[in-house]
Amino acid sequence: MTTIPSVPKHEWLRATLMDDIRGLPPHAPLPTERNLSDTYNVSRDTVRKALDWLHTSGAIYRVQGAGTFVAGMTITKTLSLSSFTRDMIDRGMEPSSKLLAMDRRAAGRVIGEQLGVAESDEVVRVTRVRLANARPICLETTHIVGALVPGLMDADLTESLYAILDTRYSLRVMRAEQIVTAVAVSEIEAALLAIPTHSAAMHVHRIGMDERDSPIESTTTIYRGDMYDLRFAVHRH
Repeated sequence: MTTIPSVPKHEWLRATLMDDIRGLPPHAPLPTERNLSDTYNVSRDTVRKALDWLHTSGAIYRVQGAGTFVAGMTITKTLSLSSFTRDMIDRGMEPSSKLLAMDRRAAGRVIGEQLGVAESDEVVRVTRVRLANARPICLETTHIVGALVPGLMDADLTESLYAILDTRYSLRVMRAEQIVTAVAVSEIEAALLAIPTHSAAMHVHRIGMDERDSPIESTTTIYRGDMYDLRFAVHRH
């Protein structure tokens, strides 16, 4: 009999199934809900909750009348606010970052307006390639108000920036405003993301704010169109 740890059963099953999925090729069929229920000695409702989470996260997909299958390497982002590092860990992938550039500079008019500082005020600019399982997923450039992050230039920016902001500076991005547009990548962007020039991509601009709605970051991210999508629910009024 399978032993279930003292955590909610659907969370335990979700983690267990994610481990199983890692060893399967894309489009491999999963057992039926009944078989999973029997195998792991849990209820059908527990199985459904675990599968619903895996489906929402993009780890599996369903075909009506055919069953449930392992998804390919497409990363689905929901509208919940979370870091790239957290997103990848939740999907059973190993996140990493390659630091391309980091400097201090005057905010300028556009970044100054976005962050609520004067044009001459200093910001820290960080440009990184973000990877999952050593594959480039996106190209990210972040501007942060310099006065908020003294010493940030000495930090290890191959790690989660949100985690560094939280632990070192007690800065937490609690809300963000985002604009998503479709773009074709330039030659330089294509080389960094390991895709052909002019490939389709998602351009996401985010202004992250703290609990008082004070801007902390202005971030522009270019996501590979072949490996990333955005999922959200809409409701009819």
